[in-house]
Amino acid sequence: MNWDRIEGNWKEFKGKVKQQWGKLTDDDLTTIDGNRDELEGLLQQHYGYARDKVQSDVDNWLTRM
Repeated sequence: MNWDRIEGNWKEFKGKVKQQWGKLTDDDLTTIDGNRDELEGLLQQHYGYARDKVQSDVDNWLTRM
């Protein structure tokens, strides 16, 4: 799956994102609004991950979708 599909169907994927990264709030998910950079930035903030770790985690999540 590619990110364009996630972005275009963000409302459908919000629950799956929250299931994967439970520290994200509903407000965070609204702010992200399908933007991968926003997601990665908030994951760095909430989890304290390095940028490369976040990118890898998001890529792995996309592969499983």
